[in-house]
Amino acid sequence: MKLVPIPEKKYKDYRLDVIFNCYKWDPQFLDNNTIAKYALVLTEKEHEELKKLTEDVDKETIESELYLNNNLELAKPLALNKKLYAELKKMNNYDPNRHIRLMRYDFHPVKGNKWALSEVNSDVPGGFAESSLMPEVARKLFKKEKYDYINFGDILVGAITKKVPKNGNIMMVHCTSYTDDRQVMQFLGDRLKEKNYNVIYGAADHVRFEDKKAVSVLKGYKGSLDGIIRFTPLEWLVDIKPKYWDGYFDTITPSCNHPIAMFAQTKRFPLIWNELEKAGISLKTWKKLLPDTIEVKDVKGKEGYIYKPACGRVGEKISIKEGCFEGEYEEILKDVKRHPKKYLAQKKFISEPLKGTNNKEYHVCLGSYTVDGKHAGYYARISEKPRIDSNAADIPVLIERG
Repeated sequence: MKLVPIPEKKYKDYRLDVIFNCYKWDPQFLDNNTIAKYALVLTEKEHEELKKLTEDVDKETIESELYLNNNLELAKPLALNKKLYAELKKMNNYDPNRHIRLMRYDFHPVKGNKWALSEVNSDVPGGFAESSLMPEVARKLFKKEKYDYINFGDILVGAITKKVPKNGNIMMVHCTSYTDDRQVMQFLGDRLKEKNYNVIYGAADHVRFEDKKAVSVLKGYKGSLDGIIRFTPLEWLVDIKPKYWDGYFDTITPSCNHPIAMFAQTKRFPLIWNELEKAGISLKTWKKLLPDTIEVKDVKGKEGYIYKPACGRVGEKISIKEGCFEGEYEEILKDVKRHPKKYLAQKKFISEPLKGTNNKEYHVCLGSYTVDGKHAGYYARISEKPRIDSNAADIPVLIERG
């Protein structure tokens, strides 16, 4: 795995191409450029290894969530919001063959040419356009090299077309006031329109459910829905408090993702692994890749652990001291003390940085997608700091064939 610089003279045009043709409408975070000046290149061997690890750990995750759905009492250590936990009880009609199951596993290179897994984005993983269009734009800049890539968008659209009736109505459920959410939905919506679907962009409360079937109540787009693509996180729904949101949990309308995703989305998921293994579910790949994860109260007397919010996203509030901005680390520790059940403790792994030009080092988070149990491509970000958060830059992932 290596960082290959985008040719300096071509970077400006490359960046404009990514912004205007690859749906990258948020190219800055504060003063930071979030479009990397590199491409991340995997060897074919690394790709095949990651593909197998991803599909193996995905199988374990899916088996776990199906078991938890039928044995909900085991999910109590996940410390989910009470309202959310109550709604999970309604999922007794869940059929995995009806819905589209999308996940993204975040891998990090560590010493010894090994991988560490930091988490699974089980509920609403992003990076759709960055993993589908950016690699093609970047590959054109390296015509002499035998670089290939996996188009995640093509794979996801293919899975949707298998389960949502042709020419059907699909609601793209997202937080409509956020540009970074809309760019994800717009990319996918445009691909679905090419397949002759009627795409509707709306918020969570623009959907009602009648006889467990989804219906749009959005002005000008009222009527039955044949599919739901949800990009609003489940725990946000509890905070947003739309009047009608419980129907998502037992709908028979094909969904991506179904709320069963919440079991693995919480970073407290490893705390119930022992109970799952007693039920005969293998978690050997998870245990091989994920650092030791324990309750906050069990850290006392142990060294080398960091704290992570159970429902954190984009690297927020992770207590990697050298990755925090001024005063943040102390604030995280205070919040952990006040709300220990909203966090977990995890053994800190040492990220192995890659070298760019002038030997400058960058840390990598390589997201590996699955769609319905099969590997579906990559979404990567790099950062000068070991914590990969909103300051990190999106980087295209290419595969060096031969």
